[in-house]
Amino acid sequence: MAAAKKLVLTYVDSLRTDMLERAIEEGRAPTFGALVERGVLIPDCVSSFPSVTPVASAEMVTGVGSDRHWISGMNWYHRLERRYVEYGSSFEASRTFGVFRALYDLVYNMNLAHLSPEIETVFESLEDAGARTACTPFLIYRGRQRHEVSLDGLLRRAVDATRLKFHHHTWGPTDLFYGDLYASREVPCRSTSIPGNRDGYAACCAAELLREDLYDFLLLSLPDNDHYSHRYGPEATVESIAKADACFATFAEEAGGLDEFLETHAVILLADHAQTEVHRGLPLAELLSAEWSVLQPSEERPELAQLAVSPTGRAAHVYLLPGEGERAEPAAVGARLGVTEGVDLVCRLEDADGLPLRRETPGMPPGGGAWAVVERGDCALRFRPGEELADLRGGRWEVEGDLEALQISVEGDRLSSETYPDPLARVWSALTAPHAGDFLVSLAPGFEAVDWGGVSHAGGGSHGALHAGDSLGPLLFVGCGPESAGEREQWALRDVAPVIREHFGLASSA
Repeated sequence: MAAAKKLVLTYVDSLRTDMLERAIEEGRAPTFGALVERGVLIPDCVSSFPSVTPVASAEMVTGVGSDRHWISGMNWYHRLERRYVEYGSSFEASRTFGVFRALYDLVYNMNLAHLSPEIETVFESLEDAGARTACTPFLIYRGRQRHEVSLDGLLRRAVDATRLKFHHHTWGPTDLFYGDLYASREVPCRSTSIPGNRDGYAACCAAELLREDLYDFLLLSLPDNDHYSHRYGPEATVESIAKADACFATFAEEAGGLDEFLETHAVILLADHAQTEVHRGLPLAELLSAEWSVLQPSEERPELAQLAVSPTGRAAHVYLLPGEGERAEPAAVGARLGVTEGVDLVCRLEDADGLPLRRETPGMPPGGGAWAVVERGDCALRFRPGEELADLRGGRWEVEGDLEALQISVEGDRLSSETYPDPLARVWSALTAPHAGDFLVSLAPGFEAVDWGGVSHAGGGSHGALHAGDSLGPLLFVGCGPESAGEREQWALRDVAPVIREHFGLASSA
């Protein structure tokens, strides 16, 4: 299968549109500026909810939400295995759960155990059609080709020192580079898994693939902007955007420069989410443990715990556990969350009779007639798929209660919210995902949930909430995709995979 041009999906973690524009205006991102001049820019593409990288990355390369791809956060509770899954919220959080347990979950289980087998990634779709695919370090990479572990660098020394074994092969695109763990071929690129030092490695690998003409579709991941924004705040990211721009320019230089590169390549440039400034950490597990028994990472008797708490940036899942002891009362837990300082929205499911739904069975979907409920202060809104009102993306909903809970405005039969973009579809997808908590909270501006390592990014930036500041990022098409941003009233990350498939002449598999 051959497309008119090769396609490079370039992902800059936590890229904000206003900061991209500032970097371009200041002359710090000339290559991205040239792409913007030649392409179609959507400045307000909507992320997933929670708006964190694992969930957003899965949405980006599958074209579906978490109700169908099954990835629910940076941390979530596995009902079947009765344990937390930790994808690396911080090194301290990984160490709390066990570094190699977290590594297995992040690199191996996320793709081959947690990501739904019923949904195809773009790597799988394109490989099945005969295209050559490639990926630099990116969280969701599942494809058709088998890759052996190739431990190197710090990870090899750590494994040797602890005598632990990481021996699983994985399945990915034709060419897969994942730092010190997987490399499909030898390249003269210094691998690193250290945050803040990964853009150069990704660009080097991509340049080698370009030099040898080894791909039709390439996912070029430039993640360092996220680390910089977490540490210094999003207003400081001109520096890290300039670095990402230089790395992309180095890659394109292998074709002779940007002009020559664009003769043979189409480009999609996007962010997985944005970031907002955070000033306070919210120790949600600690606060809830004052009234209920909260499952700890190293709990010897997990069957006695009443709640599991999964911080995921500026959001958190709270699970009602079916333990052997006294169960937590759902109404009491919901009420406590609703009056907790720093909690903006409390989201949950209830049945047709208005009773809370307990998600006790692993993977149990909501029953027929279920409603999503969002509470903000004294305001409460119930909704479910229906025919009454339409959102900006064409989804239709039955709605009851106070629209002010999500600051929704209605014109005719059209609903929208500037504060919480695409709120109904995102909340519904998040709550009906098989690994969702019984409660999903979105935090107020300035707050971030403290992770299980005791870490927050207070003083820097973070993301995860339903709020627009966390959720809107740039989406740029050059040589592919729409002729104008107005082709959709509201764009979302789940629109990216269909554009990729269409570029290669495939119908969407979602």
